[in-house]
Amino acid sequence: MSGTIRLLIQMLFNFNTIDACFLSTGWQIKNNGMFAATCIGTILLVVLVEFCRRIGREYDNFLTRQFQRQAAHGTLAKPWSSRRAITFRATPLQQLTRSVIHAVTFAGAYITMLLAMYFNVYVIICIFIGAGLGKFLCDWMVVTVGLDDVQDETRKLEETTICCD
Repeated sequence: MSGTIRLLIQMLFNFNTIDACFLSTGWQIKNNGMFAATCIGTILLVVLVEFCRRIGREYDNFLTRQFQRQAAHGTLAKPWSSRRAITFRATPLQQLTRSVIHAVTFAGAYITMLLAMYFNVYVIICIFIGAGLGKFLCDWMVVTVGLDDVQDETRKLEETTICCD
């Protein structure tokens, strides 16, 4: 049978490389180079998902800071000086941008999940590597702490006495 295509799809943990098939018949691994490209592509896909998550958080933080600046400078249209709180609602364009970022993130995560469902151990390891690299590259922790607040909290702790009358 010279016209027969052999596809390896297993729903158990496996180490298949050549003839493995992912997501469609068009993504059939025919040689080691294609499998290496699949592994590298999987890693990059998961890094992209982490990048999109970070972009979503950064965009939300940007919108919040922008609103806080407007509120602090009194450039908001509503008189709010007598109120203790004001509410921010994203504009339709801002919400559309947030939705597109979320959709791209969700699509990447969903495709990653589908790749994991082929139970190919090499691809699953690549997903883990991509998650680790993505966290390392895209979610570097930076925190700003007000030193006055820390000193005030420290003084409060030092002044507290634990005794009963």
